[in-house]
Amino acid sequence: MIPNAVSVIGAGAFGTALALAFARAGREVTLWGRDGARMDAMAATRDCAPYLPDIRLEGEITPTADLALAGGAPLLVMAVPTQSLWQVMKDLAAHLNRDAVVISAAKGIERETGFFVTESMRDAAGNHAYGILSGPSFASDIARGLPTAIVLAMREEEQAKAIARHLSSPGLRLYHSADIRGVEIGGAAKNVLAIAAGIVSGMGLGESARAAIVTRGFAELRRYAEAHGARPETLMGLSGLGDLVLSASSAQSRNFALGLALGGGKSIAEANPSGKLAEGVFTAGILAETARRKNVEMPIVEAVSNVLDGKITVVEAARALMTRPLKGE
Repeated sequence: MIPNAVSVIGAGAFGTALALAFARAGREVTLWGRDGARMDAMAATRDCAPYLPDIRLEGEITPTADLALAGGAPLLVMAVPTQSLWQVMKDLAAHLNRDAVVISAAKGIERETGFFVTESMRDAAGNHAYGILSGPSFASDIARGLPTAIVLAMREEEQAKAIARHLSSPGLRLYHSADIRGVEIGGAAKNVLAIAAGIVSGMGLGESARAAIVTRGFAELRRYAEAHGARPETLMGLSGLGDLVLSASSAQSRNFALGLALGGGKSIAEANPSGKLAEGVFTAGILAETARRKNVEMPIVEAVSNVLDGKITVVEAARALMTRPLKGE
């Protein structure tokens, strides 16, 4: 029997949307955010602005800035950016129950260490049952209760299956898997490939070119994931191909929107006036580096990394990709 309480750590758009979905599943949800004034205001008004304007908190959701209160839940879902995950987990570690289950909804690779998200959490907080939640999903869709399907991967598939049932609601369907690495890599790599797709669209190269980038990018994702022992069927599913298709086709995706702006001639600073960079910006370099270590060929990822580092222009990147030697598919 899985306890009814769940804490969502991170009260941005995605964390708040997940809290709403879990509440609709009948769970008692604690939603943690670091801004105490904002969490107090959310508790008083039930308003989800500024991240989810026109959405109100429903059901049994308790906003708080008290990490000890949130950390005592038997089940925790981490909805913080990948590059912040280790530190938040370190702060949370003292408050975790010994048998706590901790699931990450972050999509990326820690650029300083090369850790995947479950590795980062374990390094920060020690031995617990860890999982990864990923798949094609926009926060606004989940918050509004629109049909969305994602994947929960844990080492013990029966545990993943039970928790997936526990957290599923009429609008949010959770599938289960034991392929943690495959789900992690799908979520991380698709962010970088979505930037590439956005660049192609921003340059006005046409839908045929974007389709080619997405397809060849997916081949790179598969090669990289398989080199890390991922299952092919995971990559063809929601957390691989599904997430890539969504992220590489809509300006709702922060990564695609960034690429769109870069392809249109803007600098990274101009493309991100808010300063909140897309996860793919942080992931591109470490993804390219770890691919080289594994002797995995990822020319599209390399091109995106070089563009973001200012080593080449988007025009030079496109020319380099189009002049690569022809080969069989």
